[in-house]
Amino acid sequence: MTFLHTLKVEERDTLRKIVKNVHMKYFPKDFCTDYEADKLIASIGPETIENLLKVGKKHDIRNI
Repeated sequence: MTFLHTLKVEERDTLRKIVKNVHMKYFPKDFCTDYEADKLIASIGPETIENLLKVGKKHDIRNI
């Protein structure tokens, strides 16, 4: 069961930006969609997501 529906919109946008900039850096640009980022976020797991959100908020990743 996925936990993406439990995240706030701001948290989901932050995670998408992190995943696209870090984990999908070398993927073709056509592949880097919100849908593909959401699939990767779902596969990472809730514990890692908490850490990514902390780092994203600390470094204000949404304004990059």
